[in-house]
Amino acid sequence: MPDHRKLGRERSLFGSDPLIGAGLPYLLPDGAAVRHVLEEYVREIERRAGYQHVCSPVLGKRELYELSGHWAHYRDDMFPPMDVGGEQLVLRPSLCPHHALIYRSRARSYRELPLRLAELGGMYRAELSGVLGGLNRVRAIQLNDAHLFCRPDQVAAEVGGALGLIRRVYADLGLKPSRYRLSLPDQRGKYAGDAGQWDQAAKILESALDGADYERGPGEAAFYGPKIDVQIADSAGRESTLSTVQIDLHQPEQFGLEYIGPDGRAHRPVLVHRAVLGSLERVLAQLIEVHGGAFPLWLAPVQAAVLPVGDAELPAAQAVLGQLMDAGLRAELVPADRGSLGARIRDRRSVPYQAIVGPREAAAGLVAPRLRDGGKLDPLPVPEFAAGILAKSVGMGR
Repeated sequence: MPDHRKLGRERSLFGSDPLIGAGLPYLLPDGAAVRHVLEEYVREIERRAGYQHVCSPVLGKRELYELSGHWAHYRDDMFPPMDVGGEQLVLRPSLCPHHALIYRSRARSYRELPLRLAELGGMYRAELSGVLGGLNRVRAIQLNDAHLFCRPDQVAAEVGGALGLIRRVYADLGLKPSRYRLSLPDQRGKYAGDAGQWDQAAKILESALDGADYERGPGEAAFYGPKIDVQIADSAGRESTLSTVQIDLHQPEQFGLEYIGPDGRAHRPVLVHRAVLGSLERVLAQLIEVHGGAFPLWLAPVQAAVLPVGDAELPAAQAVLGQLMDAGLRAELVPADRGSLGARIRDRRSVPYQAIVGPREAAAGLVAPRLRDGGKLDPLPVPEFAAGILAKSVGMGR
């Protein structure tokens, strides 16, 4: 596999600047387009799976993270507090405390559970400079996160459902896990909560992994509970975690989360943390490497490039571009002043479709399609060309 850092810059997907800082890359238009497609895709997948989407601030008071346990167990990986108006505000290292507050914002009944809250939100980690690299390890993370609040008898089904969702998304994106890891505690002092609850949660996760090859990872658990980590490998064979499913019996206790059961009494829910795509930066890095920068049609930043043979065909090419965009395609115009037709075709070799507009096509309202593998199709009317592309690109997340 090619290195995403080299290929991503060559294909103008992302960049960086020392004035912004290490571990803080920016996405260029094509990279941002891929990210937007991923966001739309995963939101629709989640919506169909019964998730409700929320939006929460990237800041919180220091007291919030003291309550959640992040301040005691994770402070070294958090950015320092900011003194604002007599309060200390912190860039959040995780979304779960905000979602816990959303859950407890009103009384909940057992009939509402499981309640699946999802968010594509920012979080921030004070990573050391030596571990930063490309999009794989960054300090500002856009996370595809969700928190499932459920009754104890629903936990196994929710864990299984989250794992099934991860497998479906990987199949859609063409990703393959390098391995599954059951991440467990080692030294009990590093972790919050009761040892018996940890053992119970670990057994549920282990049961969900039944039939899958996995390894145990002592010392890799979150401070609040054991987890399943879905590992991926980059072009150099370095492993990192992309997706997770975690069981948390600690934070519901800390935040005093409750639901009213059928007996009319208050009960404590279980919290299942779940990230399918995980960090959008890390999944983009993996997709660049897996697909060599030539993304599948549905995910490609540009699905069709319109190439007029010469300046005389420019007005017809502009009309073709408008028709393709009106049809809902991501399309661009590559005019003749950017080089010879052959050079422009080679320059757009990662684009799934190229629409050549020569004198005959311009006169007849046609395009001469080319595929990125070099194949050619017979000239087609523009609406037929657009419909064919749309037919091959729909379905993901639907």
